[in-house]
Amino acid sequence: MKKLAIFDFDGTLFDSICDVVICFNRALAAHDLPTMTREEYIPCLGGNIYDIVSLVLGENCTEENIEMLKETYLELYNASKKELTVPFPNSAEVLRKLQDKNVLLAINSNRLNYSLNEFVGKYFPDIDFLAIEGHDEPHPSKPHPYGVNNILKKANVSANDAVYIGDSATDIKTAQNAGIDCILVRWGYGNEKDFENEYVSRVIDDVCELLSIL
Repeated sequence: MKKLAIFDFDGTLFDSICDVVICFNRALAAHDLPTMTREEYIPCLGGNIYDIVSLVLGENCTEENIEMLKETYLELYNASKKELTVPFPNSAEVLRKLQDKNVLLAINSNRLNYSLNEFVGKYFPDIDFLAIEGHDEPHPSKPHPYGVNNILKKANVSANDAVYIGDSATDIKTAQNAGIDCILVRWGYGNEKDFENEYVSRVIDDVCELLSIL
């Protein structure tokens, strides 16, 4: 049994891609750049905002365009209601039950900290997360283990007593770099290659499975 469960955010706890697609496409159109489909966005996700914007721009990727699109996207995203960004079914219930079992809970994401706190406060007000580690410059982003290491230190638990729960290759590499076990979920934005990665200790189809694992 693990003492600490560290969750990724996008694609693991929250279904967030629809609002991301809408705001990115509005930002791209504002600069006369080609828009993309949901499926085209998925391979671009997982990194920090700079990495994501770079991949979205593709052949139009220049430092000038990265800063321009990033600024426009963040303005649009922050101003939007983000009504399509919601927790995956049963996530809140499972978190409450894990908390009742005295499993320490934390979040590690490449999403900016203020955004994480906004959604957690709105949808998980009764969950006492030990730590919420988003990405704030100049600190390194996932898959660097910086955030995980901070969480482990705050929890005062060893890597052997922790597990990382995510949905993508970035999460696998983050867990591997931190030396902790990794559980991958199928309901997010990962693919079969990720699910077959040898480092992954378990792949789950339903968040309720965590109750019998942890």
